[in-house]
Amino acid sequence: MLEQHSSSQATRNLLLVAPAIVVLVLLVVIPLGIMAYVSLLARGEGSGVNWSSNISGAAYLSFFVEEDFDGSLVPNYSYLLSFLRSIAQAIFTTAICILLGVPMAMWMAGLDTKWRSLMVLVVTIPFWTSLLIRNYAWLIILRQDGWAQEFVNAILPAEWKVSLLYNDFAVAVGLAYSFLPFMILPVFSTLEKFDWRLLEAAYDLGANKWRAIRNVVLPISMPGIVAGSLLVFIPSLGSFITPALLGGGKTLMIGNLIYLQFTSSRNWPFGAALSIILLGLMFVCIAVLALRQKRNAAVSGRKRAK
Repeated sequence: MLEQHSSSQATRNLLLVAPAIVVLVLLVVIPLGIMAYVSLLARGEGSGVNWSSNISGAAYLSFFVEEDFDGSLVPNYSYLLSFLRSIAQAIFTTAICILLGVPMAMWMAGLDTKWRSLMVLVVTIPFWTSLLIRNYAWLIILRQDGWAQEFVNAILPAEWKVSLLYNDFAVAVGLAYSFLPFMILPVFSTLEKFDWRLLEAAYDLGANKWRAIRNVVLPISMPGIVAGSLLVFIPSLGSFITPALLGGGKTLMIGNLIYLQFTSSRNWPFGAALSIILLGLMFVCIAVLALRQKRNAAVSGRKRAK
């Protein structure tokens, strides 16, 4: 009887998750499989894909080497530099979001309930507007002879005149503005039920404000910080609208490179190979963070046991 009940319960559970599995297979697994297959084919005569070509890794090899004038293969560092620039830009954007989003989330968690709901609404308002429009807004704000650039150059020495647009700084500003809510909301969710009496206890034990935040608040909010970092880092790594608009074509990131392969270059196998490489890089980042979280949890468990 118990075995029949367990079997029926397993069947019901499988039926409940079946729609989600079907959606994942149709919208994620199959498209990724097609993209991986295209990356192993050859480019067509004019463009697209030669579907009758043999399977090879030539598209992946093109990421590392290129053919010289004499037909020999020489190292190609341009694509690797685009990857490294994308990683550095994503790390910098994530750091900005941590510096701005964590204090904001802590402040929101300390408000009354009605004000918390209002601030959550305020934080999510940018999502009501298209990402393209938000980037065009920064294009106007940071433009040449705009008020932002006039203000910055007014407080800097005359020989330090700077341009705020069409550089890595403009791309970092646009990415941080676009993805800052993804950092604020996870951290806020971890601190929403925080018992602020723990801070009072820390103060009573002689801790100053910084030590109380570092030893009490930050460890509790760490899961939200890790989740927010992933939510910011991954889309920043593959972003192409913000670098195209605010970078002005001067900051070629991996997202722009993939976009160009599928549009102007019409080299679909190489674009698919770049997409698979980017996907693998994202999986590596997620795996590293997961292993680090698992190790930290194990260390914390051993400390509690002692």
